[in-house]
Amino acid sequence: MNASISPETQAVSRREAVAALRAVLPDRCLLANDEETRPYECDGLAAYRQMPMIVLLPENEAQIMAAIAVCRQLNLPIVPRGAGTGLSGGAMPIAGGVVLSTARLNRIVKLDPYARTAVVQPGVRNLAISEAAAPHGLYYAPDPSSQIACTIGGNVAENSGGVHCLKYGLTVHNVLRVRMVTTEGEIVELGSEALDGPGLDLLAVAIGSEGMLGVVTEVTVKLVPKPRVARVVMASFDDIVKAGDAVANVIAAGIIPAGLEMMDRLSTQVAEEFVHAGYDTRAAAVLLCESDGIPEEVEEEIARMSEVLSECGATALAVSRDEAERLRFWSGRKNAFPAVGRISPDYYCMDGTIPRKHLAHVLQRIEAMEQKYGLRCANVFHAGDGNLHPLIMFDANVPGEFHRAEQFGADILELCVEVGGTITGEHGVGIEKINSMCVQFSRAELDAFLAVKRAFDPAGILNPDKAIPTLHRCAEYGRMHVRHGRMPFSNLPRF
Repeated sequence: MNASISPETQAVSRREAVAALRAVLPDRCLLANDEETRPYECDGLAAYRQMPMIVLLPENEAQIMAAIAVCRQLNLPIVPRGAGTGLSGGAMPIAGGVVLSTARLNRIVKLDPYARTAVVQPGVRNLAISEAAAPHGLYYAPDPSSQIACTIGGNVAENSGGVHCLKYGLTVHNVLRVRMVTTEGEIVELGSEALDGPGLDLLAVAIGSEGMLGVVTEVTVKLVPKPRVARVVMASFDDIVKAGDAVANVIAAGIIPAGLEMMDRLSTQVAEEFVHAGYDTRAAAVLLCESDGIPEEVEEEIARMSEVLSECGATALAVSRDEAERLRFWSGRKNAFPAVGRISPDYYCMDGTIPRKHLAHVLQRIEAMEQKYGLRCANVFHAGDGNLHPLIMFDANVPGEFHRAEQFGADILELCVEVGGTITGEHGVGIEKINSMCVQFSRAELDAFLAVKRAFDPAGILNPDKAIPTLHRCAEYGRMHVRHGRMPFSNLPRF
């Protein structure tokens, strides 16, 4: 985080900044008093807060370019923001800086049902794309749990996924082109609506870059045909090891479900109390395995999945009989986060990724950590691709509990690296996992990341001090975590 500035200095800086920005933006596009800017002090990671000096609400690309030019001239940090649903603190303001919201750039510019593409502005909601494409029998596949509210610009920043990313991929697999403005005032288009684009493939670099390279102004996404049929197998297990092995065995059998999710006993119990999805609350774990496609294909795949799940020790199997029951089965998984919020004053949602074969082992280790830290943890997973979302429950009003929750989360991330995984899957690094970057990556690797950022943002004003830790920060973190002079997990291959 940038050091806070004194109220006196901030008052002068705010007056100067407001005057300069009002010269290029209408008054309706600028918020400058504390009452107006308070809603922007955090994103979905509400445990970390910082009041922005100014919030900008530009309405078009030209206004974004003008605002960035002013900020570059005044050396004002810029934090790009979508809907603020992110869970890693990526959109938390920088002290003495501005938040640049793209919420008002919310038009679907073009939808081409023949090319199966949509050109949208960054403030368009994820679900709105599918709603617009529905009359053509198409939809946008990535479906994060926040899809009713999150925007495509934020999805690009975090490389968001969802319960159907196993078959259809993450944001990076469903975006063809990104148009963005750099801090140098240059408009850059990465990717292409053609099968391939000229030059280096920098599109994948921009997707997941957490607003550090440029401000996105337009995105071209792929649309896919809506499946004729979709059905879900809900499998109950009396042992988490069996459930974890079942996930690996389904994939090993050559089956790629549309979605393959796992919930432990605590998460199924709280979800069932919340939405009455029909879950077996006595089961140690529940798997939701979806198949979609033409009726004959779905029928065969459901039979094959059911056979594998039974062989792995499933104590009960239920197959959705119609669309209403399929949506009911999914409702518990989609509402797991708010369900946990009903039984705990606060919770801390982690995000790490591991090889599927280690699911059971990691679950057992997390169970042991619950005893170590004296905190409960409900586990929900995008199990098919090994993306974990442990929900650590705590009470911020109890002294020390949030700190224990943070330590618990850091231990889970180190465990992910230990078994050959990574510290994030779809939530990004932001400020939440920045210390864990020091655990996973070497100094040379982090320097390479910073070199890419400098190439796009020489002024270093876009979302600074997030996602990529400085040498000083890693040194400080290393002093707190002495490892006998060895690099953590030195046996793992480094890129």
